[in-house]
Amino acid sequence: MEKVMGKEAVKVIKDSTVKEVDEPTFVKIKGIDFSNGTIEVKVLSRLLKNAPEFARGFIGIAFRINEGNSKYESIYIRPTNGRAEDQVRRNHSIQYYSYPDNKFDRLRKESPEKYESYADMVLNEWITMKIVVNGPQAKLYLNDNKQPSLIVNDLKLGANATGAIGLWVDVGTEGYFTDLKIAKD
Repeated sequence: MEKVMGKEAVKVIKDSTVKEVDEPTFVKIKGIDFSNGTIEVKVLSRLLKNAPEFARGFIGIAFRINEGNSKYESIYIRPTNGRAEDQVRRNHSIQYYSYPDNKFDRLRKESPEKYESYADMVLNEWITMKIVVNGPQAKLYLNDNKQPSLIVNDLKLGANATGAIGLWVDVGTEGYFTDLKIAKD
């Protein structure tokens, strides 16, 4: 645990030996078998000093992680995109993907805009992520907004998938997580 911006938080950094993106680069929460319900957490991301140019502060939640970490769903944010001057980059502020077969690049190519969305956000600021999962659907709410910022109606692992929850980061990110709350339906 580290103290960051006034909060005790878990720090997560992607293992530098993992070169691919959208991989199982998470810290798994012990003792959770999650299918449907609500996952809420405050996240804060910073770029590492050696972060590559394409780093965006990737941080989020992996859920329904299977026993061997070989399948899971994930919703994450890209805080540097939230206030970019390029509108296309802004539109890629939020991302859903499913490992291993439906990483962001495949989903973006095959279903442009369906699994991504815009939201106002920045690095080095606490952002509340609330993911509500119900069968084949997941909704992401940011910062206590009443309306979801992203709706996924066809979770790729199916309506009956179950598994663990993980605190997820990707390349170039120093991620912090606090106030994790899990409510199962």
